Amino acid sequence: MGKLHYGNHAFEMDDRQLAHLQLIIGVKLRRGENFFMAWKAPASSGEGRRAVWIDNGVPIYFEYAGGREPKLNFAWAEKLADSASKGGGLIIMAEDVPIMPDATT
Repeated sequence: MGKLHYGNHAFEMDDRQLAHLQLIIGVKLRRGENFFMAWKAPASSGEGRRAVWIDNGVPIYFEYAGGREPKLNFAWAEKLADSASKGGGLIIMAEDVPIMPDATT
């Protein structure tokens, strides 16, 4: 499990999920677009939901547990990006989109 460090907070996330979030968050912040990001908290944290406002003025750091860069599923990334552009913000959802051979790096 990796960690998303945002300001003074750290959130545990799967490395694969984190790599996709790095892509989406990077694109959004480069465009100057601030947004909410929401996800279900793991059972180890008492479950529930979490949401954070992602803003260019807050330091963000992606920490990966593994040494290998995860392959990206661009269909899943597109689904995440679409949600980030809507009023509810980036909703971290399960990767239920099949990986296509030409959609990975």
